[in-house]
Amino acid sequence: MRLTTLTDYALRLLMYVGQHPDRLCTIAEIAGAYGISETHLMKVTHRLAQNGWIETIRGKNGGMRLARQPKDINLGKVVRDTENDFALVECFTTGNACTLTGQCGLTGIFAGALEQFLHHLDGYTLADILPPPAAANALAGEHPVKFDRIES
Repeated sequence: MRLTTLTDYALRLLMYVGQHPDRLCTIAEIAGAYGISETHLMKVTHRLAQNGWIETIRGKNGGMRLARQPKDINLGKVVRDTENDFALVECFTTGNACTLTGQCGLTGIFAGALEQFLHHLDGYTLADILPPPAAANALAGEHPVKFDRIES
């Protein structure tokens, strides 16, 4: 299974915004940080706002922020909201033309694997994937984290 670019960018956007809870973040800023298209990120932002994951403010000083605390943003739910197609194989699709339908045990196995995958994601929130504040500051170029050298 491979997640779509929409889901990848949605998770990146949530992580970025989650690391900046004290201010509004802009599409241009996030696109620049990740080297991705602003146009594509606008679609992602729209989808996340529609589903209640972020709040958007229009206008000159506008931007976006999380609509919930990171601990309340479940990764499994975000993936379900952003993925359009969980049809891992043809027999999961409408209009299935597989000649093995009804004679193959793979359908149940793949369905179980997909269920386990989503169940695993349900066990994590945005808070689980955000870097600790010191690491986030270092990534943003603020107060670099210093590591002590360990002698062996």
